[in-house]
Amino acid sequence: MKFSNSQKIFRHASRTLLALGFTINSALARDSFPDISQLSSQAGWPDPLLRSNGQSVTSPKEWQKKRRPELKALFEHYMYGHMPPRPSAMKFSLERVDRSLFDGKATEKEIIIRLGTNTAPEMHLLLVVPNHRTKPAPVFVGPNFCGNHTVLADPQVALPAGWMPKGCPGVTNNHATDAGRGAQVDVWAIEQSIDRGYAVATFYHGDVEPDRPDASEGIRGWYAKGRKAYDWGTIAAWAWGVSRAVDYLVTDKSVDPDQIAVVGHSRNGKAALLAAAFDERIALAIPLQAGCGGTAPSRGKTGESVKQINDHFPHWFNAEFKKFNDQPERLPFDQHCLIALCAPRPVLLPNATEDTWANPQGQFEMLQAAEPIYRLLGAGGIEANQMPEVGKLVDSTLGYYIRAGKHSMTKEDWRVFLDFADKHFGKPGNK
Repeated sequence: MKFSNSQKIFRHASRTLLALGFTINSALARDSFPDISQLSSQAGWPDPLLRSNGQSVTSPKEWQKKRRPELKALFEHYMYGHMPPRPSAMKFSLERVDRSLFDGKATEKEIIIRLGTNTAPEMHLLLVVPNHRTKPAPVFVGPNFCGNHTVLADPQVALPAGWMPKGCPGVTNNHATDAGRGAQVDVWAIEQSIDRGYAVATFYHGDVEPDRPDASEGIRGWYAKGRKAYDWGTIAAWAWGVSRAVDYLVTDKSVDPDQIAVVGHSRNGKAALLAAAFDERIALAIPLQAGCGGTAPSRGKTGESVKQINDHFPHWFNAEFKKFNDQPERLPFDQHCLIALCAPRPVLLPNATEDTWANPQGQFEMLQAAEPIYRLLGAGGIEANQMPEVGKLVDSTLGYYIRAGKHSMTKEDWRVFLDFADKHFGKPGNK
């Protein structure tokens, strides 16, 4: 991937902070934020180039040094919560390697990421890399819903040991069983990515934080037990987990550390976008049908509302976000600002025609509203004035796609992901 000067500067700054052990959180004090009653009501999208003090951002330097940290701090305080830095005691353990996957086309690795000492949760990262490459492969990384054993038809993949939703295939008494093996092969379509020259890395999001309220065994509960308190919700915990997977990927010589793309569907898509916004080592983001709390506007009049998402999933966001249930127009940002935090890196928002709950039209408007930041940084924007026809990929830096069908992740979606990555990374087969 060829990076512009702005991209090189941002990526260097990000790596410097991470190397020094800094959290990605803003240095702004938490007590400096006004209560919701003191926030002004804004019916339209808040201007991403207008700072809280009323000053306009007119240069890339002002964006990077002033507005970007401010927006990150606002999202942390009013919506997602504050995430911890990388754990100092984190360790990687390569548990298994199989170089014969897909009739010898790929190597499969299982890695345990120990997130701390004693009783800290462990992430089980599954990494599949194409064989017969002369250079490290670009890699997609993202959380899955039902365990690594569901995305490959391989009896050797370890079953998740923790709690799992009863709706996942093969689950008995909220625990995974062999009956679920390979049940979601088409959801991740890993062999298709291998055939296109891409690696794929995934982990069960419940390894980091189970998807239920008051899950004491997750990473949030672990930090809460006599350690520093964080006000993060489950979406932030999953995004933090993506960054821990990236911590490993940048050490693995079989993948390209400069070509890491994050992908996630639905609630995992919310986490994927948040991870990309806060972790600049991620070079490209594809949050699929992420909807409210992710890629759709909180002020939207279509689909899921802030109140509905907080009522149904009280653990996903922090307590502050619930104050906006009946007055989302008081939020000092909207989701276009989260997309803007990814600038100048490419972002694709894929959708489906029947998935009105995720507000496909509103997502397109979020891309349009984020465009001024991308233009300021010389990264282009979205090369469409209106939503494209069904089945047509808009593959500009800010990309959009809508297909026929419902809320799901399919092999067709992955074909579009690969096409978008080819455009911005360059086709792996040409290297």
